[in-house]
Parts: sequence; C-alpha cells; structure tokens
Amino acid sequence: MDLFELQNGSDIRGIALKDEKDKKDVNLTPETAANIAWSFAEHIKGKTKKEKLTITLGRDSRITGEAILEACAAYLKFLGHEVLDCEIASTPSIFMTTKDNEVKADGGIMITASHLPYERNGMKFFTEEGSLNKNDIKEILEITSKNYKKNIFDEGNLKNVKKVNYIKRYSDILIEKILDETNKQKPFEGMKIIVDAGNGSGGFFPVNILEPLGADIKGSLYLEPNGFFPNHQPNPENTEAVNDLQKKVLDEKADLGIIFDTDVDRAAVVDGDGKVINRNRLIALISKLILREHPNSYIITDSITSKRLKKFIEKEGGKHHRYKRGYKNVIDEALRLNKIGKESWLAIETSGHCALKENYFLDDGAYLIVKLIIEYAKLKDEDKKLGDLIEGYNDPLEEKEIRIKINKGDFKSYGQEVIKDLENYIKIQKKWYKEEPNYEGIRVNCGEAEGWFLIRLSLHDPKIVINIESDREKGTELIEEKIMDFLHNFKGLDL
Repeated sequence: MDLFELQNGSDIRGIALKDEKDKKDVNLTPETAANIAWSFAEHIKGKTKKEKLTITLGRDSRITGEAILEACAAYLKFLGHEVLDCEIASTPSIFMTTKDNEVKADGGIMITASHLPYERNGMKFFTEEGSLNKNDIKEILEITSKNYKKNIFDEGNLKNVKKVNYIKRYSDILIEKILDETNKQKPFEGMKIIVDAGNGSGGFFPVNILEPLGADIKGSLYLEPNGFFPNHQPNPENTEAVNDLQKKVLDEKADLGIIFDTDVDRAAVVDGDGKVINRNRLIALISKLILREHPNSYIITDSITSKRLKKFIEKEGGKHHRYKRGYKNVIDEALRLNKIGKESWLAIETSGHCALKENYFLDDGAYLIVKLIIEYAKLKDEDKKLGDLIEGYNDPLEEKEIRIKINKGDFKSYGQEVIKDLENYIKIQKKWYKEEPNYEGIRVNCGEAEGWFLIRLSLHDPKIVINIESDREKGTELIEEKIMDFLHNFKGLDL
C-alpha cells in the first residue's frame, strides 16, 4: 500500500470501509491510522523537544470513527503519552484543546473525512500554531512509511485513556462570547431557529448553545449522530440539503435556519424569508460585519468568487484579494499579508470554510454562526433580517461548474499543458482577456457573454475544473461552447 496516496493536501483521507460500489480497497485501517498518529507525535516531539505529550482525539459520527480513534488512543497511550478521548466532537473544538489553558494539549487529531461518503474517513492534525500544512503531512507520512509497525493492538489498550466531554467546554466558550456581546441572559428568546446537523457532529450547537440562550429549536433536522448519513450529505453546498432546510424554515415560520457540514468547520444559513445565504452571499455577509469592525481590511477569498462580490467588498471599504482554492491556502495567505503589514481579518473559501483573525484564523463553522446570530439578535430588535445587510449584493444571473477527467498517468503535467495552450486560444477570441493578478489556472473575462470563466486543475483529483459565470441569459452556454471547441483538441481529456 502506498501511504502517500492518503495525503489530501493538508490532511489525510482514505477508504475506511469496503463499499460494494467502490472497487478500491480499504487503505485507512485502524492500524494504519494508529501508525500515522504515532508519526504525528514524533513530529511534535521534534518541534517541542518534549518526550511526553498531551494529545487529544475527537471524531465525527461516521461508523468507522470509533474504531480508528480507539486504535490511535491505545497506541499513543502505550507509547507513554497522555491521551484525552474527546469522543464525538467538531474539528474546531479539537484545535481549541491546544489553546485551552485547562487542557494544554500539545497536539490534537480529528478523525473525519468532512462531507465525504460514510465509507471514507480521514485525519486532521493541530498544534497550537494551527492546522498542519501539506509539507508537514508529507513528513508525517514519510516517518510512517519508514517505521510502520504491524499487530500494534497487541501492545496497547484503552483502559487508561481518559474520556473528556470537550464539546461541552467548547460550547461554554461560545456562550460566553454571545453573552458578552449581547449583554442579555436570553438573547435568542422569542426566536425560532432550525438547525440541520446532517447526522454529523453539529447536533451540540442547538442543544448546548441555542436552547439554553432562549431559542426555540423544535423542528431542527438530523441532530442525532448517524455514521451512515441516511438523510442527505452533510454539506452547506449540497443542493438537496439546503433545499431541505429552506423548506423547513418556511414551513415552521422560523426566524433562521443553520446548516453545518459533518465536522462543523463549515456552515451556511437560510434567512426567515427562505433566502439561502451560502457561497458568495455568505462571503458578502461576513465581510460586511468584518469591515464594519475593521475598515479597510483585506478580505482573502478563493479563486472562484464572483465579480459582483469584489464590487460589494470594495463598496463596503474593503480590499478583495482573490487567491487560490483550498481553505489552508486562503488562511496561509491571510497570515502572510498580516506579517507584511497588510491587515487581513477574514480568510474565506466559497465552500464555507471561514477563518477569522479574532479566532486564531481557525476555519470554524460554529464560530462563524455565533458571529452571525449575535448580529441577528440585534437586527431582530429592529425587525430586520440578516439578508438585509447584503441588499447591495446580487448573485450572477447564471453560474456553472464543469469537471473533466484527465486520462493520463502524469495528469498534472498534462493539465498544465492544456492550460498553457489556452493562452494562445484566448488571444484569437474577440472580447476575451485574462484577468490579472491571478494565482491559480487562468481566469478570463468574456465581454460578449457578460461573464468570465476560470480553468484550473483540481486540488486533489485528476481533473480539470471550469467555473463559469454570466450576467446574460444563456451566457454560460456561450462560454462553455467556445471552451469545449478548444478542449476537443486534447485526446487525454474525457469529454
């Protein structure tokens, strides 16, 4: 087995359960995960020079999570480390154990594959400096590959692993923030708030936070953890999931709807009138709040954000810095800009990963929602909705994403060749011109279609991804037709 196939940018993703539909073999077993956990501990020891570490472990609800967590915990305990089993938790809460003076964890491991299907699983790693980057993951896998041990379950047991309900402690931290900023003991009294946790880890939010602060949470969806995710994909971008929440909000005459992904590092909302606030609209909303608190701040986004969003941010007094796809990329770019004196308070990806400077630049869906519902509590006194804050922003008339498989062994080189040749094709198209600066693929403005497209390589898959937007009816169709004329010259693409 090639351990390096498990790397997914800045975390680990693999197949943890054989699925009849999937012909691929299991490559993330409890034993493999335990070996990787040991390598993570070695990585921390190399940085801190400490021999005995405190390491926290949490998991989302998927059915393979408990076995993987227990294997990692048992092996780390056997090796002499202090291990805290946080059981079902959110990814951000596991990071917070490294910042919490009561826990003082040297590192945290979250067992999750985010919104991927139930047979997948993975691992995310944290130190007090934040999540690890892709070079750290590569180093950990190199250590694992050189030192892989089999039959490790003969060596460890779970008898002395301490269980900690850290999600309750994390909830109390968020409650404290809400109480401080609203100056009310029941700031959500009289509000009906529907939460869709998608049978993932987010069920704690309405029960631990909203209800104790006065909200009516009756009618909330899929709060109970279920590792098969039987209702829908827990994903704030998933159309089925968002439509479910939209309908529920309207049927229940709720004030607000909230949807989390599986491990609660992403979120989106539905306003009381049924309007969905995710993707570009979510970026516009949180940008408005941040720019009110920190005028002239840079707002770092990924590469596929709308032209209309840029105009909205600039109108609100911000500086829009459109960077690369990947939540770690936008976070690292925000950190870099702050380091050179360019104040940046928000790094956010269109998928809903939102990281704030005030919160350690941690992409935390629950913290994002706390910011929004604090604002909503104030707006409700004025009989206003969250959506009223972004009245000046409108979505494009049309948008589309196309993913094309690359049937070549060295898919990255082939994909880069396609993108390079596109440069010449652009020059012969009327009213097409490259947008600058651009940090990923090629983004092209298409005057005749009143739109643009971005063509890039997928972050992790052997695919070319094309995002198209247009403010003209059938504009995306016009752009797509011209792109496909060009792409048909490449036999290595599965069109």
